[in-house]
Amino acid sequence: MRLSFDEDFSTLDVSSWGPGTRWIAHTPWSGDFGGARFANPGERSPFRIEDGTLRIEAKRDPEGDWQSGLLASVDPDGNGFSQQYGYFEMRAQLPEGPGVWPAFWLIGKDRSKATAEIDVIEFYGDKPDGYSSVVHVWHRDGRHYSRFHRNAVFVEASPGAFHTYGVKVDRNWIRFYFDREFIWKTETQPEHRQPLYILLNLALVDGPTRDATPDPSYMIVDHVRAYRLD
Repeated sequence: MRLSFDEDFSTLDVSSWGPGTRWIAHTPWSGDFGGARFANPGERSPFRIEDGTLRIEAKRDPEGDWQSGLLASVDPDGNGFSQQYGYFEMRAQLPEGPGVWPAFWLIGKDRSKATAEIDVIEFYGDKPDGYSSVVHVWHRDGRHYSRFHRNAVFVEASPGAFHTYGVKVDRNWIRFYFDREFIWKTETQPEHRQPLYILLNLALVDGPTRDATPDPSYMIVDHVRAYRLD
C-alpha cells in the first residue's frame, strides 16, 4: 500500500467550514451530535498542538455548557481528502471517565440515497474494558443495515496509552485492526464501495453520565494516516 494521507499534527490546518483547509470543525452535513457542542477554531478553540500531537479538549464553557471538538477531512462542498478502498488509521490516547465518547470514523461522500458509515472506534468511558466497531448503512427510506463488534482489548492494555485503531476497506471486506493486529471483518456493502472521508472527535454522551464527566477531558491524537490500495 502507498501512503496517501499523512497528518502528523506538527501544525493544525482547520477552519469552521472551509474551503481550503485540511480539516473543518463540524460534520460536512452540519449534523453535529452528542452532549457537547463542537466548537469552532478561535478564542475558545478545543484544539491545541502540543509536542507534535493534537489535544482535543472537552470542557464546560463560561456559560456552563459543554464544548468539545471534531475534525472532518472534507468540507460541505466535498473538497478535501477522501479515498475509495485502502487502510485508514489513527494513533491516539483516549480519555477515561463516564460520559466521554471519542471516535474515529469514515463516511461515504455520496449521501444522496444512503449514508455509508464505518465506525473504526467508538469508546464509551463508562465501559473502559474495550471499544466498539460498527458498520452502518442508513437508507433514505428508513432501512438500516448494521454490523457490530465489541473489542475487549483493554483488559491488559490501557485506553489512556497510545494505540493504533485501523480499518482496511476493499471491494469485498472491511477489516478492523487494533495496534495493527487483526480483530474482525465484515462484508463490504455496495454503499461502501465509494470514496470515504475521515472524521475524529471527542464527543460526550447526551445523558446522565455527562454530569459525572471529568472537566476537562482530553483526547490526544498522534497521527491520522491513510494508505491507498494499488
